[in-house]
Order: sequence, then structure tokens, then C-alpha cells
Amino acid sequence: MYAQMLCGLIMRNEVLRVGAVFASGLLRAIHFLQNNWKQLAHDIATGTLNPKITDAPVRECMRKILKPNPELAQFVTMECYEENWECIIKRIWPRTKYLDVIVTGAMAQYIPTLEYYSGGLPMACTMYASSECYFGLNLNPMCKPSEVTYTIMPNMAYFEFLPHGSSTSCLVDLADVEVGKEYELILTTYAGLCRYRVGDILRVTGFHNAAPQFRFIRRKNVLLSIESDKTDEAELQNAIENASLLMKEFNTSVVEYTSYADTKQIPGHYVIYWELLVKDSANAPTDDVLNRCCLQMEESLNSVYRQSRVADNSIGPLEIRVVENGTFEELMDYAISRGASINQYKVPRCVSFTPIMELLNSRVVSKHFSPDLPHWTPERRR
Repeated sequence: MYAQMLCGLIMRNEVLRVGAVFASGLLRAIHFLQNNWKQLAHDIATGTLNPKITDAPVRECMRKILKPNPELAQFVTMECYEENWECIIKRIWPRTKYLDVIVTGAMAQYIPTLEYYSGGLPMACTMYASSECYFGLNLNPMCKPSEVTYTIMPNMAYFEFLPHGSSTSCLVDLADVEVGKEYELILTTYAGLCRYRVGDILRVTGFHNAAPQFRFIRRKNVLLSIESDKTDEAELQNAIENASLLMKEFNTSVVEYTSYADTKQIPGHYVIYWELLVKDSANAPTDDVLNRCCLQMEESLNSVYRQSRVADNSIGPLEIRVVENGTFEELMDYAISRGASINQYKVPRCVSFTPIMELLNSRVVSKHFSPDLPHWTPERRR
């Protein structure tokens, strides 16, 4: 990443797009620049490569590229020295036309942060894929993130679909899916996977000629559950977005989050870890605002959760734990050290692994609880 960032700065006027596979990866690169711009500027000014980069082929390649450029080093210093990093992508790479990142599903939470750093550049979601196989393409890549649909490419694998929320276990072929219905994706690949359950829930939105088009809805697995309640990824994401609106007037947004079902106490309760981007430290959200964020999240959750809170008293008040900036980067570093791919890494939306819990809890700077019960009436029960 250091060498790539250095090349990007040296060739700043040639860069036309900025991106990564996932939005989280692009934000990691921006944070990397925030943490390392002094060393990068030094290398540009002197035409030498940081000795911490020890890989011989990389050093040889960079030796051919690096030439002393004090003027560019001064520019990088002037842009990165300021605390305000709004529009930093367009300031550093002025010819950038768009961001090439996936911002559907759980990645949608990164959109406000990317807009802040990019100055509102368009975000192109070009493809739908996984480690196992490429699935499809977005035939309208410059559409709004909320309108992204993917056209399945039938030559990539053999695709089948399991109706979601139905009692039937009969698989549906690609040609037989119905508009408006949701399915779990099943694939058989050339590499040898047979009827592999990817775990993605898709909704059919229409057709391109005879090829179905799908919108990614969520991952299948339930994230949080204390008793009879079940909260999935899409519902948790929606609750986060609703709570985040309370911090808009403070120019603060949620950069990253994960969750944990704490059942060590009785009653158990949801714990949400937030890393915040506070754009004006003099106008940071107060404890009262963050407490209200907890309640707003609870109001956004399903009626079974709210019944458990209000009528059954089987779930305690939702808790938000704000962690230090950079905590989720440490989480990624830990995952990569255990063999995860940096390109395929996604922040886990629910955690329970002890070393991860210890890391998160060691970085907590404040704790906040829902100050009241969410609204629930028997008539609303479904």
C-alpha cells in the first residue's frame, strides 16, 4: 500500500479513477495516507524510498520511478497537514472522475464518509462477485448507489435460486425467477463447487432482455439474538442509518460499526461498537445525543425485539460503545495477520471471538445506553 500510494502521489495528475473492491478498502487507503503522509512527502522530496519497505522487487521498481521533487512534496504537505480532509481525493487527484467501489448492502454505510472525502464524486458499483465466482455486472454503473442492480452472467457458473421465506426447498433456475421475489443464491462453479450456498439474499428487480436483474438485499444469517428476537444485517444497517441522522447537526457520522449480543448479564442486551468521524471537534455530539441514538436504534428494530424490551423485559437497554479512531483498522490488521485477504476483507457485523472482543473493549472511549423504552403496542405485533 505504501508503494501504491507513493506512485499515486507522484502521478497525481494522471489518475482518473480512485477505488478498491469494497468501500471499506478505499477508506483504509485514505486513513493510510492520513497516517503516513509525512514519510511519503519525505520520500518524494528526497527521491528515496523508506527503508521500512524491504521487498527487493518493490524497491527496484520504485528506484526507477522516484526522483527528487520538492515542489510536489510541499504540495502533499500543505494538503495533508490541515485537520480538514473534506474533498481530499479531488484535491490530491484533481482529474478523478469517479470512485470505483462496491457500496451496496452493508457497504452502503460508507457512502456519507466517501462523499465527505471525495467531494461528492459519483460512485460506480461495476460488478457483483465473491471469492468463489464472478456473478454479474451493473449495466448502469453510474446510477445512484440505492438503484444498483446486477445482471447475472449465465456463462460465469450455473446459477440456481432458493426462494427466501418460503416453505419450499425446490430450487428455481435462472430463467424462472419472478420479479419482486427474494431468493438465496446457489451456484455450481467450473472449479468444482456444487450447489454452493453463497449466503446472499437477492431480490429480482426486472430483466435485461431475458437476463434477470437482481438487487443485493443482505446476507442470510441472523446477526443478533438474545431470546426470540432475530436481527439481521439489513435491519441493523437501517437502525444505524436512522440513529446517525441525530448526529447530522453535529457534522458527525458513523465510520464503522460492529455488534455483539451480550448475554453474560440478565437480561442480555445488544452492544453496538461505533467509530465516529467528528468533522468539528468543538461541536461533537453530547452524551445525551448518543443516548438518544441508542433509543432511535431500538425504535428502528422489529416488533419482536421491542416486545421483548417493553412487555417481556427479556432484553436490556441497547448500548453504544464509541471506540477510538483507527480501531477498526486494527481489527482488519488482526484479520489479515490470521490469513484474511485484504481485498476480500469485510468488517464483521457481529463479533464474539475473544481476541476481537478484547481489542474492541480496550479501545472504548465512552458508553451510552437507551434512556427509555421503545414504542410497542400489542396491536402492532406481527
